[in-house]
Amino acid sequence: MTDVKHQIPDDLLMGYAAGALPEAFDLVVATHVSLSDDVRARLESFEAVGGAMLDEVECAELAEDSFEATLARITGMETPTARPTPPSGGIFPGPLRDAVGGDLDAVKWRSVGMGVKQCVLQSSKDASVRLLSIPAGQAMPMHSHHGTEMTLVLQGAYADEDDRFARGDIEVADEDVHHTPVAEAGQDCICLVATDAPLKFDGLLPRIAQPFVGI
Repeated sequence: MTDVKHQIPDDLLMGYAAGALPEAFDLVVATHVSLSDDVRARLESFEAVGGAMLDEVECAELAEDSFEATLARITGMETPTARPTPPSGGIFPGPLRDAVGGDLDAVKWRSVGMGVKQCVLQSSKDASVRLLSIPAGQAMPMHSHHGTEMTLVLQGAYADEDDRFARGDIEVADEDVHHTPVAEAGQDCICLVATDAPLKFDGLLPRIAQPFVGI
């Protein structure tokens, strides 16, 4: 897929290449990369630059038993079992399919109101990542952000006050973004969303429900 309009900014893609992002954000970026040849090419260029920089770093001295210790760790590892080939026609790219344990039919959804469903895939003190399913035509509550919210569209599309986001597109919102995402009519919108801080909802009801849904 090469027609992704909204691609991840360079600073976040470089952070992913350097291993500097929270694990929750890593999953979103890896899934986004799987959906765009252009983003994949940019990532490869950043990784090449990183490799060239490593060539300029002075080598560190290793302990005398480093080789033996490494072999011992390898020997103690379990042999990975071969994974069955996933069925064709799914909407989840490989990194997300691995995280979920399957495609859309393997997701364990939980209702959060207004027909919206979510599945929290991972949560830590640094960030959390979840799948969101928003009914076609449904608007999400107006909100801003205490930190960074990274949203990747997997199915359908949504629009806010500034733009439209379809499959493969990624929106990175921060404290300066105040919006009301609305899923397009015709097909439920499914997104992969990572946040490193709670959202700031305008309405009273969303704020009351927020501790229970964890967004």
